[in-house]
Amino acid sequence: MSEVRLFEKSIEDWQAEREILNDKVLGIAGLEIKRFFSLDGQTYRDGALPAKTKELLGLVASLVLRCDDCILYHTIRCHEEGVSTAEFQEACSVGLIVGGSIVIPHLRRAAARWEELEAKAR
Repeated sequence: MSEVRLFEKSIEDWQAEREILNDKVLGIAGLEIKRFFSLDGQTYRDGALPAKTKELLGLVASLVLRCDDCILYHTIRCHEEGVSTAEFQEACSVGLIVGGSIVIPHLRRAAARWEELEAKAR
């Protein structure tokens, strides 16, 4: 059986596009948008909760909201923060329980991207 291409863009292509588009937004941004972007970045830093936990929370919220870009972003960040596959799976379970069966298509894509990240790390 031939390999099925799951995604139009590689993770690297997605990250490059995100960076370019963020630069475009910030190029036209007023103070409010710049503050929001700054606050978003600050929120996920270590604090009373470690960054790893905050990224897992971001992943769960993104699953419930069904935002594929956000799910991929937090999946990548979870991997970068050293989240284990077991931790990732449990967070996905929480997202599914809170969001319901409508989350399943997004969960499928998150699982495939996690598998991709794990394969690259080996």
